[in-house]
Amino acid sequence: MIIKKYVGKTESEATQEAKKELGQNIVVMNVRPLKKNGFLALFQAQKIEVTVALEEETERPVTRTLTPDRNSRPVGRNPLVEGSQVDTVKPVIKVNKSPDIIDEGSAIEEKLDNLSSLLEKNIKFSEKDDIKDKASDTSKEALKSDPAKSDISDEAMSFIKLLYNTLIENEVDEIYVNQLTDEVEKISKPGMPFDFALANVYQKMVLKFGKSEPIEPIEHGQGPRAEIFIGPTGVGKTTTIAKLASELSVTQKKKVALVTVDTYRIAAAEQLRTYASILEIPFRVIYSVEEMKQVAEDFKDYDYIMVDTAGHSQHNDELKNDIEAYIRTLEDLMDCENYLVLSATTKYRDLIEIADSYSELVAYKLIFTKMDETGAKGNLYNVRMHTGAPVAYITNGQNVPDDIAIFDAQRIVKNLLGGKS
Repeated sequence: MIIKKYVGKTESEATQEAKKELGQNIVVMNVRPLKKNGFLALFQAQKIEVTVALEEETERPVTRTLTPDRNSRPVGRNPLVEGSQVDTVKPVIKVNKSPDIIDEGSAIEEKLDNLSSLLEKNIKFSEKDDIKDKASDTSKEALKSDPAKSDISDEAMSFIKLLYNTLIENEVDEIYVNQLTDEVEKISKPGMPFDFALANVYQKMVLKFGKSEPIEPIEHGQGPRAEIFIGPTGVGKTTTIAKLASELSVTQKKKVALVTVDTYRIAAAEQLRTYASILEIPFRVIYSVEEMKQVAEDFKDYDYIMVDTAGHSQHNDELKNDIEAYIRTLEDLMDCENYLVLSATTKYRDLIEIADSYSELVAYKLIFTKMDETGAKGNLYNVRMHTGAPVAYITNGQNVPDDIAIFDAQRIVKNLLGGKS
């Protein structure tokens, strides 16, 4: 893993320079204004320092299904911001070499806030009161019987156990939890600082989540692009579309049209019609592939055509085929981006089954809804690791257009590790 800092007049300026040097797969770990010192600093422009991370090839996350080939952007940032050159570049910091390398890891520590002390306190509490470890018996026996792990310090072992328990409680799948604890065991050395192990896990998880990929910006005259929303019933597709349509049409001043092929739920169509009326943008209900072709022609001068599809069971092949026909029609006529909308409250097993079902149709990005209705965020990590699909947005309520945000891996990882997000 490589961590490197760039300084520019703006955040986007520094980020663009990082992309030029390290490539599109960087992850923004921290952004902070640099302090200006001395009297002359009053007359100097503010500079922004951006810390980015790049996972080396041997550390790439394993993916199991299609990932859209999109231009990358920093996690959680405005996709419309562009940049140019930066003024200075700071030296590379290599991670996982020795415990001393994070002597200037303030970027990680700032993101973790007091998480380190929180975990450290929990470790001491666990040891003092002899709280029973929830780790599996298999894992325990493996630790005892493996000579290579016998030199792990008691403090490191306590951290590994607490890390295991914390992630399991947040409903991260045990397969992925074991991968992370194995990484800690590999880097554990006598006298290794506690913060080093925590920062390493934090970095690993953020990099495995990868960059958010929200709706790609489009200039007037370059469209239309179809933004297609798929997913099961009851996850909030229609409300999510309304939130994004509001952002695009009102805030970004783009020409947006709303379309639905969901002719099964009259209430959903009427809800979308109401939103379109409030936003003063066109709305159509589509009943056939031919009508979809006409929509493409009628809105050829628009920037975005946002398409709501019928929610259905992953076992309903007939309806799935209908949706696929609409998507293929649009793909033949214009650029398309597909978004699989999932509820964060859905059971993990069902989420995986749904994700696999839709991956047979198209490559997609992920949107997680109802984040305010669950305290365990592990399913976001599970689905991301299982599908390889980037996470675009999360929603946390019904309010339009407010309760939606570009996915921020740093906040979610901090929450998964026991901190407040």
